[in-house]
Formats: sequence, structure tokens, C-alpha cells
Amino acid sequence: MLTDVYSELRKIWARINTDENITDLNFDIRLHKKLLDIFQVGNYYYMVNNVRQSRLELVSPEIEQVLGYPPGSFDLALFSDLVHPADMPYFLNFEAAVERFFASVSGEQLFRYKVQYDHRIRHANGHYIRILNQYIIIQHDAENVRTFVVQTDISHIKQDLKPVLSFIGIDGEPSYMDVDVEDIFRINSHVLTGRERDVLRELADGHNSLEISRILSISKHTVDSHRKNMLRKTNAGSTGEMIRMAYDKGWI
Repeated sequence: MLTDVYSELRKIWARINTDENITDLNFDIRLHKKLLDIFQVGNYYYMVNNVRQSRLELVSPEIEQVLGYPPGSFDLALFSDLVHPADMPYFLNFEAAVERFFASVSGEQLFRYKVQYDHRIRHANGHYIRILNQYIIIQHDAENVRTFVVQTDISHIKQDLKPVLSFIGIDGEPSYMDVDVEDIFRINSHVLTGRERDVLRELADGHNSLEISRILSISKHTVDSHRKNMLRKTNAGSTGEMIRMAYDKGWI
């Protein structure tokens, strides 16, 4: 498991070029708030993230309803810690891809793309929800790269586990959906113990708990305990979902 997501995130953002000096004069946070209230598909909060400074400059009060944290206590370090362990590599790989994408556009084009991807994040009550993370650039210069960020709870909409990155074109720019990203950051199997991975492999082969207990020479109670712990660690809703995740991430 990655030990310092915030540190890796800052390294990615530090690579943003400093040549552009441009501000979106048409951006009005009040207008965006009105539109969000009309078109959002779930509870949401919004932020202004100064990527260049690695600092949240504004967090809307709605975050307390969505995540259970008061706005004054929420910062990027905390946010990084709340990303689901299994989604951390997606999160960092997506941000690395975003940095490369925006390095390929310039001028007003910087304001004509919305970044969109999803991942799970831990609520203050300890449970995970799935958020849709969307943002646009509103200022880009050597001192400040500000983004307007909207994070929406889509747990009731998306049930599959694989996060997806898209770049949504605005004002005639082309969109790029479900973008393939470079696999720079990986989650390793340390999220599960060696014995848990043994049980998971047997589950993937179609064996039930009693059969696994005989194969591994452990009690059925121990097998059931491993299964319960694995579901908790992976935040999977079922054994089948956990097995799909395991194949996707190379745990088995």
C-alpha cells in the first residue's frame, strides 16, 4: 500500500509547466453553484484547489453533509488519507495523466476541458462512499494553478469498482472517455495477508468455505473469518465482487 499519497500527489503537481499565465475571466462561482444545484445527480460539495501551492483555498459547507467533516478541518493531506487503499493507485495514476494531458494544451484550451474520474473515499463514520471528482482549471500561472472542484456522492449510481478517467471537452473541444493511463503507481497484495490470498485463490477456483478448510488444513471458522476480513479490507459488497477486484489488481 502506498505510504504517502499526499507526497506523491505534490510531486505530480510540481511537474506542471510554469509558462502559461492566464485566468478564466468568465468563471463565476456563484453561477456555477446555481447550475450545480439544478443538475447534480447527488449530494455534493465544491472546493477551490490551488494545485501549484498544494492547498485548498475554499471548501464549501456541504462537505459536512457528504463526508461528515467540517470545512475548516478539511485539507489535501486529510483528503489523501481518506482515499480507499485499493483506489489510491487509480487516483495517483489519473492525476499523473491529467498533468500530462494539460501539458499538451495551452492558452484558452486550458479552460475548455473538465477532468472527471471516480473513486471511493472514507466518510467520517468509517464507511466508504464513491465520489465523482470533477474539476476545471480557472487560473494558470507560475505562482498559482487554481481548479474549481466538485465532488458528488454517486454511491447510489455506480456499483462497479473500477474507477474511470475522462476528459470532457467544452466549447467544441473533443472529449476523451475512459482514458487508458500509464500504470505508474500500483497497489500491492499487502492489503491482504498471505493466508487471506490463499483463501481468495481457492474462492476464485470455485471452492466453498468447507472445501477450503480441507484444502488449507484450517477450520471452517477460520476460513469464514478470513472471508469476512477480506470483504472489510476491500470494501467489496460480495465475494464475487472481491474476486473481480482481485483479478483486476493482480492479487491472484
